[in-house]
Amino acid sequence: MLFLVFGLALSWLLRRTVVAVIDHDPKERIDRMTISFIQHLATFIMWIVLALLFSHLVPSLNKLTTSLLAGVSIVSVVIGFAAQSTLGNLVSGISLVIYKPFRRGDRLQLTTPTGLETGIVEDLSLGYTVLRTFDNRRIVISNGTISNQIMINLSSIDLRVMMSLPISIGYTSDIDKAREIVLELAQAHDNVQEVVGCPVIGLGGSSVNLSLRAWCPDSATAKSVEYDLLEQMKKRFDEAGIEIPYAYQNVVLSGQLDEPAAPSSATLSDSQESADR
Repeated sequence: MLFLVFGLALSWLLRRTVVAVIDHDPKERIDRMTISFIQHLATFIMWIVLALLFSHLVPSLNKLTTSLLAGVSIVSVVIGFAAQSTLGNLVSGISLVIYKPFRRGDRLQLTTPTGLETGIVEDLSLGYTVLRTFDNRRIVISNGTISNQIMINLSSIDLRVMMSLPISIGYTSDIDKAREIVLELAQAHDNVQEVVGCPVIGLGGSSVNLSLRAWCPDSATAKSVEYDLLEQMKKRFDEAGIEIPYAYQNVVLSGQLDEPAAPSSATLSDSQESADR
């Protein structure tokens, strides 16, 4: 009981120390994610040390520990295989803290079983990294998985993002008029910082493809700007008579179709006899 109370007191003291460090760092010069991970790691190591010290001081447990050390090779192999994934996540978490590919509060874009997801880093524990999506879902990814995959950090020193909005018009539509409408709407939007241009980027099977390129304050704002501009463009294109094409096929028949031959009188009489029967 004394060892348990001592361990709980040390855990409480460690948490209070972390809180005091955070309170004395209002400008966040120290990474909060690093502090949280070090707290978890220090608490884990502290309980292991206390358990070893307790087993060393109690004579009966000391003899049991000595007997267990005789088969340490077999035990280490079994524990190694059983805890391979856990130890791998722990080592990956340490590497994430050291190299800092992301920090708490960064917006990451990565691939999950549900598809491409974007979330804000909330926590980095000894085994898992937690991200919060825009619709308040929590994505829990093991440290080993997130350290071995390609991720896009949307939060950097310069948060500006260039929006590339694809636009398709019909071949019979006026390209210059469509470009003028698109640029006018983009320049009038409050969240567009700078309009780069709207060049033609390709000729499709049934459409002329343009791309609006403009700078926005951040990635979240850029996505909302895309939604606003798409709705405004649809309304203005309808007013200006600019076609927004959709996939369709033209079937062309060459040559003259032969008219079906009229049935002979013999065939009609045979059919009548069959009907009478």
